[in-house]
Amino acid sequence: MMVVDRSGTRQTTTELKQKCVGLITSRDLLRMMADGIKEGKSSDDILNEKISKQMTPINQVIYGRPDETIGQCRAIMAKLGIKCLPILSGGRVEGILTGRDMADFYFDATDRGGKKNYLQDVSERVGLTSETSMADPPVFVRQHLALRHAPLYMNVGVAEYPHPFKTAEGIGSSRRNFGPQDLSTDPDLSEDAHFVTEAELLDESGSKMQKLLYMGVADGVGSWREYGVDPREFSHKLMGECENILREATSQCVTSGNESSCSMISPAELLAQSYERTKAANVIGSSTVCCALFDSIHHQLHFSNIGDSGIIVLRHIDSDVASTLQRNRETPRNERKSDLRIAFVSQQQLKSFNHPYQMGWTGEELVENDSSFKQASDSCTSSVHILRGDIIIMATDGLFDNVDIDDIAKIALQWEKESGFFDSGGIKARKKRWEAGKSLTDLSAAEIPKLSQMLCEKAREHSLDNSIDSPFALLAKENDIMWSGGMPDDCTVIAMHVVGKHPSERAL
Repeated sequence: MMVVDRSGTRQTTTELKQKCVGLITSRDLLRMMADGIKEGKSSDDILNEKISKQMTPINQVIYGRPDETIGQCRAIMAKLGIKCLPILSGGRVEGILTGRDMADFYFDATDRGGKKNYLQDVSERVGLTSETSMADPPVFVRQHLALRHAPLYMNVGVAEYPHPFKTAEGIGSSRRNFGPQDLSTDPDLSEDAHFVTEAELLDESGSKMQKLLYMGVADGVGSWREYGVDPREFSHKLMGECENILREATSQCVTSGNESSCSMISPAELLAQSYERTKAANVIGSSTVCCALFDSIHHQLHFSNIGDSGIIVLRHIDSDVASTLQRNRETPRNERKSDLRIAFVSQQQLKSFNHPYQMGWTGEELVENDSSFKQASDSCTSSVHILRGDIIIMATDGLFDNVDIDDIAKIALQWEKESGFFDSGGIKARKKRWEAGKSLTDLSAAEIPKLSQMLCEKAREHSLDNSIDSPFALLAKENDIMWSGGMPDDCTVIAMHVVGKHPSERAL
C-alpha cells in the first residue's frame, strides 16, 4: 500500500491532494515483526512501531505508467523481484499493480468463482488420502541435500588495472593525448579500492563462533579531480575502514567475549560504520561501492550495493536436469558436457545514464532530496544461495562497461578448462570426484588469480577497441548518446571459486 502524509493535506476546488511519502508491502511488515522479535521487543512494542522505518521512501519507489503493457510491467517486476508496482499518471498514484493481478490476468470474476468453476476445476483436487506418499527427489536434489550441511569455502583472486591513460599527473583524454609511453599498469594510480578479509564472529544463532569471508570494491568518482580533490582518497578510506572494523571486531571478540561485540556484521552495517569513520576523518569525495560476506555454513552470499559496481554468480547447469530455458540451445545436446550459466546478476543503482548513485561526503550534510549520494540503508541488499563449483565475480564498472556478461561466462569456462577443473567427463565426472571426497582446492587457490587477471585484461582490451559495441556503447546509444568502442576506466575484479575444502587443507 502507499503511505500518505495527511499533515500536508489541503482541499482544492477540484480534488483532495495528499502527499505520498512511500510504499509498504506485506514483506516489509513481516520484516519489521521479525526484527522486533530478534531484538526481544514485546508484541505491543512491535505493533506500535512507525512504518516509516520500514517503508520504501517515495524517491526509491519503482513505478509503471498507464500506457505501458502487461508484458512491460511484468518484466520490471520480475527483474527487480517486486510484487507491487504503483501506476503513476500526471504526478498522481492512480493504482497499484500486484502479483495477484498478474495471476488473475485474463480471468474475470465468472471464471474464478461460482459453483460451475468450483466443480470443474477444484472439487476433484481437494483432499489427499491417507495412502498418499511423496516421491523420492531426483538424484541431483538428493546429492545437494546430502551436502548441504557440509561447509563450503572460497578461493579468492584479485586483479586491478588503473585507467590505461592515467599518470601521476592526471588522465589523458585519448591515446594520442596520453603519449607514446606504455599504458598505465600501476595499481596505486587507480581510483578503485578493494578489500578481502576473514573475520571470526558469532553466527546468526549467537551460539558459536564462525569464520566469515568479507570482500568489497569501491570506485572513486573521478569528477572530484575538477575541485582539487584526489578521487582515490574516499574510496580507499572507505574500503580500508571496512577492513579495520572487521579486524577490530574479531580482536575484541577473542579478548572480551562480549556478545554485542561479536555479532555478525551485515554488509550494509559494515558500510554504514565505515562511512561514519570516513566522514569523521573529513575525507572529501564519493564512490560507488559493493560489499559482501560469504557464510560458509549456510552457503549464503549476502551483499549490499550502491551504484554500478556489482556481483554475478556463474553456475554449471547439468543438461540432463536443466529446464528448457536454462539449456544451451546453440550446441547440439550430444555435444554438450556442461553449460556454465549466469545464475545471478546484482541490481545496479543509477540516477541516470553514466551517473550512478554513490556514497560521499562534501564536508557538510546535504539536505537536498535529489542528491546522488545514498546511505548504506539505501543500498540494494540481497542474498544468493551458493553451490559448490560456483564462480562469483565482484567488480567495478570497468569490467561490466567493457565486457558483456555472456563473455565473462565464456572466459570463466575457458579458465576452468585450461586449469584442469573439467575433463571429458564434464559435470558427471566432477560429481563423482566430489562424492569420493576429492577436492581440487589447492589447484583452485593457485589458479583463481589468473581468472581475475584474464577478466581485467579483456576489459582493458575492449576499452581500447573502437570497433566494438561494448555494453557501455550500447547503453549510450539507447540513451541517444553516440558512442562507439569501449570505455577506458579503472578496473578491479575479485574472482571467487567455491570449493569443498578450506584453502588451508591439503587437497586429496
